[in-house]
Amino acid sequence: MTVHITPKLPKALSRRTVLQTGAAAGGGLLLGFQSPFAAASIPNATDGAPAPVGPFAPDAFIRIDRAGHVTFIMPQAEMGQGVYTAHAMIIAEELDAAFETVSVEASPPSDALYGNPVFGIQATGNSNSVRAFWTKLRQAGASARAMLVQAAAAQWKVDPAGCTASNSEVLHTASGRKLAYGALADAAAKLTPPAKPVLKNPKDFKLIGKPLKRLDTPDKVNGKALYGIDMLPAGVKFATLAASPVFGGKVAHVDDSAAKTIPGVRQIVVLDDLVAVVGDHMWAAKTGLSALAITWDEGANAHVDSAQVWKDIKAASEHEGAIAKAVGDAKKALQEGDPFEAHYELPFLSHAPMEPINCTVSLRADGCDIWVGTQVAARTQAAVAKLTGLPLAKITVHNQLLGGGFGRRLDVDGIEKSVRIAQKVDGPIKVVWTREEDIQHDFYRPVYYDRITATLKDGRIDGWKHRITGSSVMARWFPLGFSHGIDGDGVDSAVDEPYEIPNMRVEFLRHEPPAVPTGFWRGVGPNNNVFAIESFIDELAKKAGKDPVDFRLAMLAKKTPRLASALKLAARKAGWGNPLSPRRGRGVAVQVSFASFIATIAEVEVDHDGNIRVHRITSAVDTGIAVNPDSIVAQLQGGLIFGTTAALYGEIIIDKGRVQQSNFNNYRMLRIDEAPEINVHLIKSGEAPGGIGETGTTAAPPALRNAIFAATGIPLRRLPFDREVLAGRKRV
Repeated sequence: MTVHITPKLPKALSRRTVLQTGAAAGGGLLLGFQSPFAAASIPNATDGAPAPVGPFAPDAFIRIDRAGHVTFIMPQAEMGQGVYTAHAMIIAEELDAAFETVSVEASPPSDALYGNPVFGIQATGNSNSVRAFWTKLRQAGASARAMLVQAAAAQWKVDPAGCTASNSEVLHTASGRKLAYGALADAAAKLTPPAKPVLKNPKDFKLIGKPLKRLDTPDKVNGKALYGIDMLPAGVKFATLAASPVFGGKVAHVDDSAAKTIPGVRQIVVLDDLVAVVGDHMWAAKTGLSALAITWDEGANAHVDSAQVWKDIKAASEHEGAIAKAVGDAKKALQEGDPFEAHYELPFLSHAPMEPINCTVSLRADGCDIWVGTQVAARTQAAVAKLTGLPLAKITVHNQLLGGGFGRRLDVDGIEKSVRIAQKVDGPIKVVWTREEDIQHDFYRPVYYDRITATLKDGRIDGWKHRITGSSVMARWFPLGFSHGIDGDGVDSAVDEPYEIPNMRVEFLRHEPPAVPTGFWRGVGPNNNVFAIESFIDELAKKAGKDPVDFRLAMLAKKTPRLASALKLAARKAGWGNPLSPRRGRGVAVQVSFASFIATIAEVEVDHDGNIRVHRITSAVDTGIAVNPDSIVAQLQGGLIFGTTAALYGEIIIDKGRVQQSNFNNYRMLRIDEAPEINVHLIKSGEAPGGIGETGTTAAPPALRNAIFAATGIPLRRLPFDREVLAGRKRV
């Protein structure tokens, strides 16, 4: 899949003129739709993106050439979640295109043209690639279909109402005449799109809801798929780097005499905060880097350690936070009842995607090409422009498939470092981070400390107070998401919790760890809040003498019936209530996250040495209309594995300002022989699609924790699970 560079169009064009311009030099139909965030002018549009049309700024396009081939330019990045296929299915459904004629291309950078309708910027994340673009993509497809039908009707001199579209053809019902889309593309391009295209009734969907094979799978199997790390422009050299092992440290001195003797080493680049070795190939660069003797000025953060981070955040959590939600009179309910309180802790986590951070740069006096896999193409372009002083129009971002993102590639630090290195090197340069550099210089999932207090009345929750203390990723990354002391992501799944609770107060207390950079990590706020809430719900169920499933259902049935249905299905499929052997237990967790309703039940076994064996995980999910059911199941399976890994092993520890983990030997991943049986059950729904990429990650830790609670009676309140506590050698 490659970035398609469309011809640069004059800025002052009518909507009709753009349609007449055609798909490319060969003619055809080019169709775009307007984002609610679209601006009249596009300061960051490049030559690779069409110019705005009057007041409109399209943010996704359909191209149909004269041969009838349909190309969709995808506004979202493909990082394994299947969005290329899902988006193509949505547009093809409304377009009535033959799916086998469809191909997809990554969009060029432009917030205005390809901005996510939820964020208003070009970004892939928050499990919203389908739900954010659902309506807009359907409208784009329906508009194109209407124009093709109109073009055919005009040629036949018949009423368009007597024509239908199917399988990339327009049919005149009365006469049986047919015209292929390719034959109609030029004529359709001369028409004005309908202001309000008629969308299909979901009962008439032919593609949506089917488990279609993903468009990107064949090339991933045969090796043709290209990721950022695969880019090899002519004359490229390789580089790898070492940044200060202490947060914020600088280079003091470099002895490069040994490195320069290594065959293939071409150049040593020394910047204020990093050193890079440039070579003919990666082995030369990596070997040369190992041969360097670097002395670091560690700076002010050499004293930072995890113990102090936890001490500080616990102390901070004693203070009141900004009120994110207030219902009823929580203070009165907590005073008049018998309050039960617990706190929960989540550690720093690294992303560790299988494709390490990399970026290939060709920097010239008259322009710059960037080959990379990024979740933020336009932000990448802007960052490069700031560093180089080049105008945005001279910077081309070739976005590739991502070998895992998980939020890591929402930041552009790796791209910025690569450009800074490229400024010291003649010719194109490919910068690849080692796994150690990747893990030790991440933007980490924040440390969180949650205090929850509740009272019970008649076997149900009456009063509830939840104080979330932690870093605000939004304040750094997207300031509009941090307002009045509240991080919108940090309280996600806490302010919209699913239970019927009459008296509630949710607070957010921003507390930044010293020096440690924090970022989005496959769920962030929800994977903190769902863990804390669902762990606490299980402890309340025990206090109330209730079965954990029954306790939840009593508070879900009226307020969140879709989640109640998912819980009933998961319980039935998991055999909830069936007897288990000693030290084996089932645990449940429910959530409304990313507009999906999911219930998860885990079955685990804990031996007397504290070792945990996860036998089975069962999830039932109502995610609205399932565009591609197969991808949804795969995403949940992967997310549950990701979350299980974090619960069992995930923790970044800091000592003397340094991250102690460095590779998969001490930053463990779940191994294949540890993987549980996973069963995912989709609930048929006519609601708009929800998000799914992060829900499994969010669901696994509390379900596993509650299964351990059922098996042992020990209420673990911190991740990862402590085997010493489970073995009885250490107190909770």
